[in-house]
Parts: sequence; structure tokens; C-alpha cells
Amino acid sequence: MGILENKVALVTGAGSGIGLAVAQLYAKEGAKVIVSDINEEHGKEAVEKIKSEGGEASFIKADTANAEDVENLVRKTAEIYGKLDIACNNAGIGGEAALTGDYSLDSWRKVLSINLDGVFYGCKYEILEMEKNGGGVIVNMASIHGSVAAPLSSAYTTAKHAVVGLTKNIGAEYGQKGIRCNAVGPGYIDTPLLQELDEDKKELLIGKHPIGRLGTAQEVAELVLFLSSDKSSFITGGYYLIDGGYTAV
Repeated sequence: MGILENKVALVTGAGSGIGLAVAQLYAKEGAKVIVSDINEEHGKEAVEKIKSEGGEASFIKADTANAEDVENLVRKTAEIYGKLDIACNNAGIGGEAALTGDYSLDSWRKVLSINLDGVFYGCKYEILEMEKNGGGVIVNMASIHGSVAAPLSSAYTTAKHAVVGLTKNIGAEYGQKGIRCNAVGPGYIDTPLLQELDEDKKELLIGKHPIGRLGTAQEVAELVLFLSSDKSSFITGGYYLIDGGYTAV
């Protein structure tokens, strides 16, 4: 029996990368999983992957930057599977690369609307649904840039720092209501996005990690799983790095 048996889990940005790995692992451990993504094709492919591995999953399209979409996503999750026990707010974007003084207003707003507002909307509506159950678990996807700078990416750094703060507040506010909330801070992970980089840039990124390589989506998913399960029952309001030593230097 898996450690998430009889649980219902929701993962945003689950069509690829870390989100897909989290959704697959949740399902492997017995949860019924709602896969959500703005890309319908990727989301449906993720559901098929999970089902081919013996898991249970359904797809709901949602734009996390839209509060109504997120409210509807959480409502439909409860309609399909009867409740919501676990949520991983993973959807996010990198944004443009520019010095802060040159950063375009449109790009700033877009990054903040997805990477911060979207996480807030998720937490808000997930909390309201979890209160009906008497508890639940939220894991927010932050980044190493929730604690250190990402030069040329001020919007991303700002959003991820804010996600850590939001997570701490929720942990403090809802602990006595049986709702735990933690954030994960990955270093650079070998996802399709990074695979598009040329070898020189990729080697430069690898060199920033004392462990000598990029992380994998599966490694991040294992940490998310731990924080989503009863094995971490005394952990809330925290921010946990999985960065190959990136922030240690």
C-alpha cells in the first residue's frame, strides 16, 4: 500500500517537468491525482502516462494567473474525487532576462501573476476546500531564488521570495486547523527547458552546483512526496532546499 492511499491530490503545471514527476509519484503512492496545466495536450498526455503506470488521474485545464480558473479547478477536483487532501502549486515561468532598470512592465506583471498570484490563488481556494476535510497539505514550488538572487531575473526572484513568505504565513495561520504548508527550493533541474540550452551555458549552470550535476525532476518529486505525506506530520511553514549545494557557496 502506498503512503498516499485514499488521498486526493492536485498538481498545477503537471504537464511536464517537475510537475509531471510529482503527479506520477503521487499516483504511484496511491493518490487519485488531478493533473492541471494550461497546455491541454501536455496535460492529457500526463494523465495517460499515469494511467499506463497503473495510477488514477484526471485532467483539468486551468490558467493559474486567473483566479476564477483556480477556484473552478479546486471545485472540480472535489466534484470528481469527493475531496482535496494534497495540493502542489507548481506552475511557473522564468520570464525575460534583463537588468531591473530595463525590465519591461508587461514581463514583470506576467511573471508575478503566474509565479506569485497563481500560488496565492491556489493556496486560498485549496485551504477553503481542505477546511471541509478538517485538514490537508500544501506544497508550494519556490526555488533557490527564494533565498538568493537570480541576476537578470528580478521578477522571478521577487516572486519566489514572496512564495516563501506566503508559505510561512499559511503555516502559522492554519497549523491548528490541521493544514500544513511548506515550500520547496530546487536548484537547476534537468528538465526539457534546460535541455534547450547550448552546452557551454549548461556547463556553466552545472558548475554552480558543488555536487557536480543538475538535479532531476524525480529527486524534487521525492522531497515533495515526503512533505505531502504523514511522514512530515510535524513540519509546516518551512522552506526546504534541494539544490546540490548551490546556496552553500
